[in-house]
Amino acid sequence: MLLHPTALDAATTTGGFLLVLSIIVPVSGVLLAFVLGDRHVRLVAFAVIPLGLAIAAATLAILPQSDGPLVYLLGAWPPPLGVALRGDGLSAVMLATTALVISAISVFAATDFCPAAAETRAPFTFWVLLLAIWGALNTIFIGGDLFTLYVALELLTFAAVPLVSLDGRAETLRAALRYLLFALLGSVLYLLGTALLYGLYGTLDIVLLSRRVSAEAAALAAAALMTTGLLAKTALFPLHLWLPPAHAGAPAAASAILSGLVVKGSFFIIIRLWFNVMPALPGFAATQLLATLGAAAIVFGSVVALRQERLKLLIAYSTLAQIGYLFLMFPLAFNASGRLESDEALAGGLLQAVSHATAKAAMFMAVGSIYVALGHDRITELRGIVRARPLSFLAFALGGIALMGVPPSGASLAKDLLLQAAEESGQWWWAVVLQAGGMFTAAYVVLVLAHALAASDESIAVTGPALRNQDLAALALALCSLLLGLVPWDPYLPVPFGTASNVFGIDKLLLPALGGAVLAILLSPWPHPLASSTTWKALVSVVRPLRRAAVEFGGLVERGDDVIRQWPTAGISLLVVALLLAALMLAAN
Repeated sequence: MLLHPTALDAATTTGGFLLVLSIIVPVSGVLLAFVLGDRHVRLVAFAVIPLGLAIAAATLAILPQSDGPLVYLLGAWPPPLGVALRGDGLSAVMLATTALVISAISVFAATDFCPAAAETRAPFTFWVLLLAIWGALNTIFIGGDLFTLYVALELLTFAAVPLVSLDGRAETLRAALRYLLFALLGSVLYLLGTALLYGLYGTLDIVLLSRRVSAEAAALAAAALMTTGLLAKTALFPLHLWLPPAHAGAPAAASAILSGLVVKGSFFIIIRLWFNVMPALPGFAATQLLATLGAAAIVFGSVVALRQERLKLLIAYSTLAQIGYLFLMFPLAFNASGRLESDEALAGGLLQAVSHATAKAAMFMAVGSIYVALGHDRITELRGIVRARPLSFLAFALGGIALMGVPPSGASLAKDLLLQAAEESGQWWWAVVLQAGGMFTAAYVVLVLAHALAASDESIAVTGPALRNQDLAALALALCSLLLGLVPWDPYLPVPFGTASNVFGIDKLLLPALGGAVLAILLSPWPHPLASSTTWKALVSVVRPLRRAAVEFGGLVERGDDVIRQWPTAGISLLVVALLLAALMLAAN
């Protein structure tokens, strides 16, 4: 059930009040936290979060029974005079995903950010920002006009930035400032685009714009500006200046929020812009450019991830790669004339976003527990972690396996839908990228598992206590991601009947795992845990020249990434992407 130009916009529908509640509840929690103060902030959060989860579940239950999207008119004024909130299948899925992930993160953070046990303002700040991010995301998912989306996106940015620097260290403050400045550049581009559209058509309502927008040069320029600004906030390669340093020093719960949820806000607005506001205008060449940037993100992010010494930075760079994976749906959803053709590709892209949100949040939380246990997160020193923290390791492993696209995960179903769209459209090259992406994901997961499962004669030194609530929260999210392929999605997303039942298959496990193992051996510069064995030495003697070349290639990619993440290069990249998108859209029309 997708938002369509014929969506009801003349009156509030039955169930529309749930859309308002999904915003009011977290915002009320923020205000109540300021009234009650530090000591009661966690209590407020734990009162609000179950209520928000229930609202998201109720939205999922009511939407299939309605004749179309849920609609709520603020002040009973219809657009363009008033503002409408609209909830379709995409909205309902993202509302539920956000509520689920935030619920798990809140359980994980309950101990780390306990007001009574802390002398700093970090606990109060964390819980207030968590609720603020939730309210901003829900507004993005149900906002019915582009200016409402802009306001919500800015609220999301200003709530997310302080999470990076909760500990107050100089390096995290620099990372937060870096994030803020680059995100503001993206905001300026987005706002310029909305101003152009309003000047052309006199409205920013999504449904009304979809009926009025035409292939005018100014409209295409607006689309290019808005898309580029949103790409900067999503951290798509080469606009990922802020992402790795933001994750490096942030607390585990904050990293789970940033990677699992925050980047999905701007990505969702791109979906609304391309699929709802102007589905016939961007053109086929522009979709190819987005997917090309996504493919580059997969390669760069994965190769640099394989060269990281720290587990948290490995996951941060894997986020860059997974963000790229999301953009492969764009050329598969549009035909050669630029018209929207495949709803299945759209469903596959959104399912990939949901799978990434749950799995990546679980992995960041698991790494946080491992760091507490060992006092470090160095990948080559993980031997024995399975015995010391079995639940933490299991959560990390299951989250990684789910991201690989192993059945019956949501990523497996998403990959099937995208491969089907690639076959139907004849774009075989994106099918190759999809398969390669699964292998690259498997490579860094296999690398970590190999070090963690390696035999160790010495007992591991544990520096921190095991916290069962944290391990169970991470494990629950990882299991959720691993089982998403079994969910009946057709009431909310255009998933063809029977697709969900076809997620099983031994080939879907062996191909990524074997390919990932080969990539891990070739591209990782660190000593393998089996380096002293006779079998390993024999294998290395055979592949040594190839491995040497692969490691040198990885070093070149890593140095290139360092250059790309410098301010001058990032600024030039932002300008080039905007110009390329505008030129390709104009050429297509």
